[in-house]
Amino acid sequence: MLNSEDLKNLLAAIQSGELTVEAGQAQLQSRDAYATAESAELCLDTGRAARCGLPEVVYGPGKSTDALVTAFRTLSKAGQPCLATRVSAEQTAAVRSAFPDLIANDLARTIRLPRPDLKGDSRATPSEKVFVVSAGTSDRPVAEEALETLLWAECDAELILDIGVAGPQRLLKNVDRLREAVAIVVVAGMEGALPSVVAGHVACPVFGVPTSVGYGASFGGVSALLSMLNSCAANVAVVNIDAGFKAGYLAALVARKG
Repeated sequence: MLNSEDLKNLLAAIQSGELTVEAGQAQLQSRDAYATAESAELCLDTGRAARCGLPEVVYGPGKSTDALVTAFRTLSKAGQPCLATRVSAEQTAAVRSAFPDLIANDLARTIRLPRPDLKGDSRATPSEKVFVVSAGTSDRPVAEEALETLLWAECDAELILDIGVAGPQRLLKNVDRLREAVAIVVVAGMEGALPSVVAGHVACPVFGVPTSVGYGASFGGVSALLSMLNSCAANVAVVNIDAGFKAGYLAALVARKG
């Protein structure tokens, strides 16, 4: 971060015309790109938004409640939105006690806060449409994690549930809507066929998320993962088993660039 004297000199250079506004912005971003904030348990990458477009996200398991509260305070103080995934009920309660406006999704096991300069759940960053689609209701927790990630990233995102390939008419009823999207996250367990079928109807990236839903031969999602990796549809890319966050993050990057 710039100290007060350096910031004053930078602003003076812009005011005098020595630096353009764009050049000044680039200097600020380059200085902030590798900033960190350290606490007893964490070394938060507060420069990640400047480098990568979106801030650091906190993975809940293994972290104390104090660490999560500290992370949210640090990121919020830096003017960044906050997201933690795979959190416990105890972690959610602790962070909510510090942040009464916390947005918690118990099904997705996520907690988040919008940027401090936004009110409620507003959208300030221009974003194209993203859909999150689940093959079955059993896949919903993973789909909700993807949706919460997109909302944290201030994207225009919507969830469509239970349109798996066993009832193909359900997908066909939604094809016109899906064609509005710049990216689609498709969450499916069992044989993992839905991403390929969706991809055959749309002209955008489809991020397939295999889930661990299924009977014994699904091998905890490995069957769906291999099926998606072997998709004949060229616009399908695949993330790890149950990795709704990863697919939501990738779709957010596409939408925000749109």
